[in-house]
Amino acid sequence: MQSNFIEHQPADSAEAILHPMTGFIEPTYLNSEETTQGQTETTQFQSQFIDCMEMFAERATVAEYMDSHHGWFRRCAHPLKVETLGQNGYALILGPYGSFGYQVEPRVGLDLLPQDQGVYRIRTIPVPDYVPQGYEVDFQAALQLIEVPTEQVAEMAKIKRSAIANLPPVMTQVEWQLDLVVSLQFPKFIHTLPKNMIQSTGDRLLYQVVKQISRRLTYKVQEDFHNEIGVPFPKHFKRKSA
Repeated sequence: MQSNFIEHQPADSAEAILHPMTGFIEPTYLNSEETTQGQTETTQFQSQFIDCMEMFAERATVAEYMDSHHGWFRRCAHPLKVETLGQNGYALILGPYGSFGYQVEPRVGLDLLPQDQGVYRIRTIPVPDYVPQGYEVDFQAALQLIEVPTEQVAEMAKIKRSAIANLPPVMTQVEWQLDLVVSLQFPKFIHTLPKNMIQSTGDRLLYQVVKQISRRLTYKVQEDFHNEIGVPFPKHFKRKSA
């Protein structure tokens, strides 16, 4: 990923914080540590994201689709640039993002591990021949497939039975949990700003990583899966891609 120091803009010209998303737990400012050179400081931010993805098929069908990520991951990640890393890994290029005269274009390596007792995990991995400059992402996600009656979910969502009449009797909920830590190596002048302004910069970057990797990917995976199995995804369950 690229990090570029550009001309510093006044603090009052900064963008407003993006609106928080459903399931996005308030980010936490962890710590700030000065480097040995004394030129920059590394600041960490962390948050947790919890969500659920509805798939209208039995668990075994969803598991088979998830296992075949070589077929759908690149399709669903578009328009992000994606490079294949080994058997189960992918490198995604995000951004660029910037605030207070500081700009980064993160490149994130993700390893989609094979399921272990019904749980899928995604973790960050190094991108070969690439050294992050001023920005690091620790992305740790767990996905669990839970089969439930379609009627039960419809009742909880207050959806009429007529709207699910043509759907399979059972569906699979893919429950997500994402733990995300972002480390930013700010120029020292940024640490002269009020802490809440520094926090807003971290919040914005956390939001963008989650939006582009998790929310957008979730939406496209739902559409792709239902197209593959020939089951229309009911509009009552559709979510807009972020």
